[in-house]
Amino acid sequence: MKLWDKGISIDKKIEQFTVGNDREIDMHIAKYDVQASSAHAKMLHKIGVINAEELQKLEAGLEVLRLQIESGTFKIEDQFEDVHSKIEFELTNELGETGKKIHTARSRNDQVLVALHLYYKEELNSIHTKIESFFDTLLNLANTHKSQLLPGYTHLQVAMPSSFGLWFSAYAELLIDDVYMLKAVSNIVDQNPLGSAAGYGSSFPIDRDLTTELLDFADLKYNVVAAQMSRGKSERSMASALGGLCNTLSRFAMDICVYMSQNFGFISFPDALTTGSSIMPHKKNPDVFELIRGKCNKIQALSTEMVLITNNLPSGYHRDYQLLKENMINAIEDVKTILDIFNFAIAQIEVKDIDLNDEKYQYLFTVDNMNTLVEGGMSFREAYQVIGKKVEEGSYEPDSSKQHTHIGSIHNLGLDKIKNKFPKQKEHQ
Repeated sequence: MKLWDKGISIDKKIEQFTVGNDREIDMHIAKYDVQASSAHAKMLHKIGVINAEELQKLEAGLEVLRLQIESGTFKIEDQFEDVHSKIEFELTNELGETGKKIHTARSRNDQVLVALHLYYKEELNSIHTKIESFFDTLLNLANTHKSQLLPGYTHLQVAMPSSFGLWFSAYAELLIDDVYMLKAVSNIVDQNPLGSAAGYGSSFPIDRDLTTELLDFADLKYNVVAAQMSRGKSERSMASALGGLCNTLSRFAMDICVYMSQNFGFISFPDALTTGSSIMPHKKNPDVFELIRGKCNKIQALSTEMVLITNNLPSGYHRDYQLLKENMINAIEDVKTILDIFNFAIAQIEVKDIDLNDEKYQYLFTVDNMNTLVEGGMSFREAYQVIGKKVEEGSYEPDSSKQHTHIGSIHNLGLDKIKNKFPKQKEHQ
C-alpha cells in the first residue's frame, strides 16, 4: 500500500530504489506516528470533520497499534511503503471508511516531519540523561583521584604538572558545552510542524494550536513553508551537535589509549574490559576505546553528509530528504550505546601511582620553580633565563612542593562549581 497510490502500478525496480530500507528505519518512529495520528484525530473531531463515534474508534485502533509497537509485535510488511501507509491500512482494515478519514488535512510529508520531531525530542532527552550519568561518573573519579599527580603535555612533550582530578574533570566540564549545543537543537525540534501538509498548509480549518498542546511541543512552527523546510535543518543541527559531543568522547578515548600504553603506563583496566592478541599472549588491547574513537569520528563526519544532501535544495519538499533518516537515526542509536559503554568502562579504570622522580619527568616543575623566583622578587624574564640556563647546564634540581591555588587548577579543582553548572533538563520534558 502507498499513500499516493492512484491505481497505477509502478516498476518494481523503481519501487525498490525509492522505498529503500524505509520499512526497517521507520520502526524507530512508528510509535510517534501513532501518537501524532491520535492528536490529529482529536483535532479533526474538534473542527467537525469526524464525529465522536469515529474519534472513539480511531483512538481505539491507534491504541491497539501502540501496544503492538510497545510489545514488539508490530511489523511493516513488504507490501507497505513505510510506517505511515501501514498504520493507515490497519485502521482502514479494522474501521472501514472511518479509517480512511485519518489522512484528512495532512500529507505524508508532515506525518514524517512530526514523527521525526517527536523522535528527536525524546532521543535528545535520553542522550542528555546519559551524558549526565557519564558526567557524574567523571566528577566522582576526579574527586577520588584529585591528589594523584599526572604529567601534563604540550606537543606530546612533558610540560607541567597535571593530575588525574584535573584530567577527569576537564572532560566532565567539556560535556557541559556539548549539552548546551544539544539543548539548542532541542529548541529547534521542539516546534510542531503538523498541519503544514505538503508544505503549503490546508484549506481545512485545522487547529494547529491544539495539536501543539496535545503533542507537548514547546511551540508551533507557524509558517507552513518554514515547517516543511525544517526537514534537513533539524538534521544538520543535530548532526553538528552530536559531532561536537563525539569530538569530546573521541579525544578522551584517545587519551585513554595513549595512557594505557607501556610507554606511559598511567592507567589500566580489568582484563574483562580488554582484548588479547592471536599471537602475542601478553597483550591487553584497549579495543573498546579504539572503537569508541572510530565510531565517534564517523559520527563527526555526519554533519558534512547532512549539509551536502540539503544545501542546494530549493524550498518545498524533495525526495532527497528521505536520505537523511537512516544515518541520522543510526548516529543517535550509536551515541546512546557509546555513552553507555564509555560510562560502564571508565568507572572501572585503574589509576596508577606515577613516579614523578623518573628522569623523563625531571623538567615537569620548571615553570613552578621559575614562578617561585618571581615571587621572591626576580623579574619573570630573568627567572625564565635562570631556570633555562640550569636546564641547559644540567644543574636543574626540581622542587615539586609548589601549590596551585587558583580555581580550576591542580589543587583547587572547583568540582562543586562544575557540578552546579551542568544544564538541567527542560521542565516540560
